[in-house]
Amino acid sequence: MKRLPLVLSFAAVSVFALKWPGAGFWGPILMLGGLIFLHEGGHFLAAKYMGMPVETFSLGFGPRLFGFKWRETDVCLSALPLGGYVKLAGFNPEEPGAEDPYGFLKQPYWKRMLFYSGGILANLATTFILFTFVGADQARVTKVQESWTIIEVLPGSAAEQGGLKVGDELRGIGDLRFPGSEWEAAVAYIQAHPGQPVPFSITREGKPLELPLTPRLDGGKGRLGFQPAPLAMPLERRAYRAGDFIDGGKFAVATSWRMSGQVFGFLKKLVTFQAKSAEVAGPIGIIRQGSRAARSGWDVFLFMCGAISLQLGLLNALPIPALDGGHMALLTFEKLRRKDLTLDLKEKILTGGFLLLASLMALVIVLDLLKLRK
Repeated sequence: MKRLPLVLSFAAVSVFALKWPGAGFWGPILMLGGLIFLHEGGHFLAAKYMGMPVETFSLGFGPRLFGFKWRETDVCLSALPLGGYVKLAGFNPEEPGAEDPYGFLKQPYWKRMLFYSGGILANLATTFILFTFVGADQARVTKVQESWTIIEVLPGSAAEQGGLKVGDELRGIGDLRFPGSEWEAAVAYIQAHPGQPVPFSITREGKPLELPLTPRLDGGKGRLGFQPAPLAMPLERRAYRAGDFIDGGKFAVATSWRMSGQVFGFLKKLVTFQAKSAEVAGPIGIIRQGSRAARSGWDVFLFMCGAISLQLGLLNALPIPALDGGHMALLTFEKLRRKDLTLDLKEKILTGGFLLLASLMALVIVLDLLKLRK
């Protein structure tokens, strides 16, 4: 049985921590359900390529709700929406001592590596396809209107205390209006009003909102502590051309490479205890971001799906027991050692990895809940 990374497996639980957000509710459900299906589909296709019969392909765990039989496979939806799994006929690869009637453990090294990497490859392929479509859509835009969107709010800053959030779209600061004003003018305006409420006009999740933010005096100038970025809003598009998808493929490769560097950079900060709690997004954070993306349009939603799929693929490839990368690392170690580890030792390693991931997941859920209270 192959599980998704716990980041995804527990994500559906966080739905119940949120109020019903209208159409935005279905965006995360579609995203998570689709990524679960594609991830497990990667393992399923790898198993079929190996000639291994698959007994169960399930979305969710626990009691079977409904489904259908496809050849020898029971394709079903289960009661607990905590991920999904693929079970080989008569054998569970995560239980080394289980009966192996079809000889999975006798398969060549490369075939077993393919099985374990099937979900990772599916995640990466999904990212490339989605990013290609987003890039192709951007290539056919002929007219845009730039707006400024908040991409970072420093923890404990005046902007955070005033209620500004990542994703807010700026419409006005004082007597300045966006689009139409230069950002340098906005910076000068904020710096010139330390200790004085500055009216901010923003759009949050499609709704207009007014916020009075008071800059703090810092070095003789007002400072709020947020970072915006120009966001190009497409106004006109031409019809698709064949070359758009070539441009889209280039966009997919460049964006995937850049985001991969960001993921590994964040992991480095995490293991060296340099990451801030505000930078850690758990399952509830994924649900909230998915809801916002679903309201922002299909291009934003598809881009977010691709970004999360990429992160899941990279995280799942880490050599941590209980993740696909952990199985691959154990398999490679045995290959180099030319001798299998004992079944008892394998089970202890996998159990330890699962407990570690469960503890980390519990921590990020707590951090997510604390953020909801702010």
